[in-house]
Amino acid sequence: MTDLAIFWEWLSFAARWTHVITAIAWIGSSFYFIALDLGLRKTPSLPPLAHGEEWQVHGGGFYHIQKYLVAPDFLPEHLTWFKWESYFTWLSGFVLLAIVYYVGADLFLIDRHVLDVPNWVAILISVGSIVLGWLVYDGLCKSPIGNSTGGLMVALFAVLTAMGWAYTQVFTGRAAMLHMGAFTATIMAANVAMVIIPNQKIVVADLKAGRVPDAKYGKIAKQRSLHNNYLTLPVIFFMLSIHYPLAFATEWNWIIAALIFLEGAIIRHWFNTRHARKGNPRWTWLAAIVIFIVIAWLSSGPKLGDAREPIATASAAPFLEAEHFAAARDTVLARCSMCHTADPAWEGVYQAPKDVHLDGDIAIANHARAIALQAGYSHAMPPGNVTEMTDEERALLVAWFREGSQ
Repeated sequence: MTDLAIFWEWLSFAARWTHVITAIAWIGSSFYFIALDLGLRKTPSLPPLAHGEEWQVHGGGFYHIQKYLVAPDFLPEHLTWFKWESYFTWLSGFVLLAIVYYVGADLFLIDRHVLDVPNWVAILISVGSIVLGWLVYDGLCKSPIGNSTGGLMVALFAVLTAMGWAYTQVFTGRAAMLHMGAFTATIMAANVAMVIIPNQKIVVADLKAGRVPDAKYGKIAKQRSLHNNYLTLPVIFFMLSIHYPLAFATEWNWIIAALIFLEGAIIRHWFNTRHARKGNPRWTWLAAIVIFIVIAWLSSGPKLGDAREPIATASAAPFLEAEHFAAARDTVLARCSMCHTADPAWEGVYQAPKDVHLDGDIAIANHARAIALQAGYSHAMPPGNVTEMTDEERALLVAWFREGSQ
């Protein structure tokens, strides 16, 4: 079982690594093409049907890029399709969600003080909400409101804010923020898989058949691509937020989530305006700074769970009953609880790292696996060994974990 814990940790690391790599590829290509599209110029030398062009220099060479709104008179044999980046980003993200939050639902997904449900019910709510998000968004885009860019963005913001609040009524604060990222990223990936790529394939098929493609397919794909562009920065924030309790472990976390959507949209507006050579809207940075200050202020509000007694997870009992539990508990209380508590006593630490509290028997048993991996098998905790945990104490934590895992 201890070998399985180490293997599972490496599996989580591999999934996270893959997710980050593919996300970098997707976000990079998305940002590049939005900037390219906005920066196209019309010149007298443009071929017939060409919409614009741009010359770029990179890597010791020059690139001459031309864009056709519908398609050129002829289609080359080889076309590069930008789709696998988004597909694998979503797939690797869902695998990571399953590894961390579905397998570890008792600890990371469910807050039994908020909603006490079986693990499988919480997982169904998670998957169902992600699917529902795409259906609602796609329905809005196809409804009459979808003809108004501003109206559609306001409607989407209302949906996202409502989901942020709803997630806090079901899951832990950490899982709520993570699900806001998954909810939004699913919309983005589905835009590529269900709309953008299919529309482009329709255009290609028409060209090969000698038909004139309908320009509406390109217009629809561009709208979805623009939405993806504005949603990218909030998704990155939500994925990183799980490491920062000030973002997810506050009573106002759902308002923080809503403000992050505004913050990300404002920042992208500045970049998009600059790339389109339509000025330099400096007001966006002032607005972004003000919003960020409001977010920081909200994070100082009441913390989630500080006054709650922890509830033992399904796997906690064997660790509470293990022979070495008392000694392991005393070690954790002596070496870890000055930071991992509702009111940290260590200078410079104002919030328990990742909001993990290790100041009582049940809390320590709940986090047995993480304690063993962080402070037993490795020396990651305490940071820099500031509390001077000995090798004997680390060996004790490993022995306790092995007892409880049998």
